[in-house]
Amino acid sequence: MVANRVNVLWAILGVVGGMALGAWYMGSRIQSPAEMAARTAAPEPSAILVPVESRVLSSDVVTRGTVRFGLPQPISIAPSTVKGGVGLISSLPRPNTNFGEGEVILSASGRPVFVLSGAAPAFRDMAPGTSGGDVRQLEEALARLGFDPGTVDGNYDQKTSAAVERMYKKAGWDPYAPTREQRAAVAALEREWSDASRAQLAAEATRETAVRAVAAARATAEQNTRQASLDSAARVGDNRQLADARAGKSLALEAERARAAHSATAASADVATQVADRALIVLDPRQTETARAAAEAKLKVARAAQRKAKLEADLAIQTAAREAALAEERIRVAEGAVKAARLEGERSVRAALEQQTLAEFDVQVASERAGRLERELAAARAKLGVQVPADEVVFIPSLPVRVHEVTAAVAANASGPVMSVTDNQLSIDSQLPLEAAPLVKPGMKVAIDEQALGIKATGTVETVANTPGTRGVDGYHFYLGVKVETTPVLLAGFSVRLTIPIETSKGAVTAVPTSAVSLAADGTSRVLVDRGGKQEYVTVQPGLSTGGYVEVNAGDGQLVPGQLVVVGYKAAEPAAVK
Repeated sequence: MVANRVNVLWAILGVVGGMALGAWYMGSRIQSPAEMAARTAAPEPSAILVPVESRVLSSDVVTRGTVRFGLPQPISIAPSTVKGGVGLISSLPRPNTNFGEGEVILSASGRPVFVLSGAAPAFRDMAPGTSGGDVRQLEEALARLGFDPGTVDGNYDQKTSAAVERMYKKAGWDPYAPTREQRAAVAALEREWSDASRAQLAAEATRETAVRAVAAARATAEQNTRQASLDSAARVGDNRQLADARAGKSLALEAERARAAHSATAASADVATQVADRALIVLDPRQTETARAAAEAKLKVARAAQRKAKLEADLAIQTAAREAALAEERIRVAEGAVKAARLEGERSVRAALEQQTLAEFDVQVASERAGRLERELAAARAKLGVQVPADEVVFIPSLPVRVHEVTAAVAANASGPVMSVTDNQLSIDSQLPLEAAPLVKPGMKVAIDEQALGIKATGTVETVANTPGTRGVDGYHFYLGVKVETTPVLLAGFSVRLTIPIETSKGAVTAVPTSAVSLAADGTSRVLVDRGGKQEYVTVQPGLSTGGYVEVNAGDGQLVPGQLVVVGYKAAEPAAVK
């Protein structure tokens, strides 16, 4: 009984204790309205601080692309005129074979075909004496290969010829020497030039003869004119005689008349004398018949002499009168002779001058022909050096190259396209959205990576299409071509990520997160700087903003890297309600 009572007592005590404990707990959980408001008020927020940084800011365009080798370009063999025919291919390379500058890419009819770097394709034979852009790029290639071509001026001279010969010899081939036809052409030009030189000398000799003939014609004309003038001067007396005749007192006629009168008087005197002598003899009886006959004969002779003198005087008078009448005609004849001599002299001189002109023209023609043939001969002789036929060289814009596809066959004609090659330069085909394409320019640097493959490389923007929807991209994108720089990883065929920095601060600048910059009431920009628990605003000038950061410029010493700026506030965790 006593034990039961004890158990009941302990049970009552336990119940009372439990009730008391419950009452205490409930009392501790009951709060007044004021206490309740204090406990539920928002906690004091705390500033979120980040340091000011010195960093390079850049804005990037990110896209993806596929890596490939350069686009295939055909290799064509140009026909050679110096060879006079198309050769047959004797050896071809295998696909994927690499070739550098100066190597023999194939052979045709036992002759090599060199591959050289150059923008313009080979289109003609090059030999000493030729010039042009193709010769210049040949000289540039020779210089790169170490074969000094002399001055790189686009003129194929003897130094260029010697450099070409060294290139052929080093590759194990004989250079292309002058052909039989070229040598025969030079020999023919030599003969023609020799003939032309002789013709020039003959023409010059003829010209000298013509010059002397002109001098002789002038001297003869002058002499003839002078002689005719002298003859004309000799007619001055006739002129005076004519004047006297016209005046009725010709001196010659008067002289003849005077002589006639004198002769007549003398003859009459002689007749009178003979008549007197005959009379004396006839009247003298002492005279013999013989004396009388002699006297009679003398008288007859005297009378005959009288008649003769009269006839001669009449004839002389008539002759003098006729000469006086012909004096004017003789003067006209003399003047005509002077004029004729002058005209004949002029004609002779003119004819001699014409011959001289013809001779000088012949000299000019002969000299020009000899000079032209001499120049042609010099040019032909100059071309007798080592030459480069058009079908023994191909120019490719960039080297080295790899053979992509061989389209020709051995024993086929070595003319036209024979294979296609790509350069060893890796390129990436990509695309840009419409809004980003205007920002990307050729020459910009490109970061190439692919994290999943561990690929990292660099490149350069090579091409940006002018219009969207070209080269296999859709109408909402522009084609982008990127040139990959040297990389040890074979990237051909991989898809990679491309990052193109569009704008950069060009060096480290003071930068803060964009959320740290706010606008003041006056419109200026500012940042809130924490200085050991104290916060104050600093006015800044914002610059380039990219990647969540903005460049800021403040006064000297007001904002330096490492200082803390407020980018926001973080609410504190509320305390647990008791």
